Amino acid sequence: MLQFDENNYTDEELTLEGITIRFRAFRHLMYVEHPKDAEHQQMNIFVPLDYYEGKSINGYTAETAPTFMPNLVGGYMPGEQNNPGYEVWGPKRLNSAFYALAHGYVVATPALRGRSLMDAEGHNVGKAPAVITDYKAAVRYVRYFSDKIPGNQEKIITNGTSAGGAISSVMGATGNHPDYEPYLKEAGAADARDDIFAASCYCPITNLDHADSAYEWEFCGVNDYHRFGMSMDEGGRPSFTPEDGVMSDIQIKASGEEAKLFPCYLNSLELKDEDGNPLTLDADGNGSFKDYMMGVVLASAQRAMDRGVDVSDKTWLTTENGKAVAMDFDAYVRDITRMKTAPAFDDLTMDSPENDLFGTETEACRHFTAYSYENSLVGGKRADEQIVKLMNPMYYIDDEQATKAPHWRIRHGECDRDSSLAISAMLTLKLRGAGYPVDYHSPWDTPHSGDYDLDELFAWIDEICK
Repeated sequence: MLQFDENNYTDEELTLEGITIRFRAFRHLMYVEHPKDAEHQQMNIFVPLDYYEGKSINGYTAETAPTFMPNLVGGYMPGEQNNPGYEVWGPKRLNSAFYALAHGYVVATPALRGRSLMDAEGHNVGKAPAVITDYKAAVRYVRYFSDKIPGNQEKIITNGTSAGGAISSVMGATGNHPDYEPYLKEAGAADARDDIFAASCYCPITNLDHADSAYEWEFCGVNDYHRFGMSMDEGGRPSFTPEDGVMSDIQIKASGEEAKLFPCYLNSLELKDEDGNPLTLDADGNGSFKDYMMGVVLASAQRAMDRGVDVSDKTWLTTENGKAVAMDFDAYVRDITRMKTAPAFDDLTMDSPENDLFGTETEACRHFTAYSYENSLVGGKRADEQIVKLMNPMYYIDDEQATKAPHWRIRHGECDRDSSLAISAMLTLKLRGAGYPVDYHSPWDTPHSGDYDLDELFAWIDEICK
């Protein structure tokens, strides 16, 4: 039976970089009755201590404070419980949980299962859709105990980066959908709703069954790749080593064939721009959608120029009188460089994080696209199409059985090479076409990363919550 013990807490004070936060911490809360990996199916909840003293912060009270629910998922690996302090990955800076508490939010940080987890018998317990099941169960837990947990549980905001941004987008698109109910029931989730108020998504690695064709639509013709191999330093922080190469003949062939698949998918979405004009591509990958994508990049450059950033080194960019007016798309792609070999996500040898994500209880990896399944170099099996669907928000935006988040914020860096910029743009356009406002843009000279604009993020949350 799920429990929330109001008397099992610690009151804590933390001062970092001249900022002091006081909070009540409820740690290691099991949010499902039947955990398959107890360590990754529990969460921490932090409440500003002022709320227990009848005070307010930033205009919020114990009754009105939004619930900020960030995740630490990356690469579809397990996401750990988080604590206010410094970020675990990337540059050493204060994390979103710390700033959210300082801003007056209630913070819930669930651990979530990921693709690498096994139980004592050697069975895989973190394959898709486990990470979504857990995120939904965590939301249900917070809402189920809303009479005991301070804050407004009708204003839950999820946040994540990369795969974490992807699952935040799935949370926003699939609230209360019956497709997930069997998994939630099996886990012993609380009998409550799992829709959310807002989804914050940084560079979401999503729409996985079409991510390969989108990647090659953007990068086809660029055959050399430049990436970083990761290891951990003595302090437990990631260290990256450059790795350069040229795609094999098989990969180059796959790149061209995948690129040809993208226009058909893009056109099937029947997307339109803000003025209602159709966004399409011809068989060669050119058309109004490509023009729209160039507009996204030009808008990014313009914002940078307006801040006084010197963009003169970008020879693919044409400026006139302080305005970004045109660009050479192919030269832009060559400038940011290819990171992944083709296919980028459903690898022909099933050697990608996403192949691992779609494994089963007894199989490590599976293909999840028709192209890679039919061209597999290892005779790999194909994932259940329903499982693939559960991980893709695009299928649920028009589904009336899904309660969509009324508010969205999507950021995808201008020089991000981990996924095609088209992925976040299609998600944005699909949502806007369905009537949901999306705060979306591509920050200039920003690689695959997140939480780099927390002041802006929290200003947006305040705007939609107040």
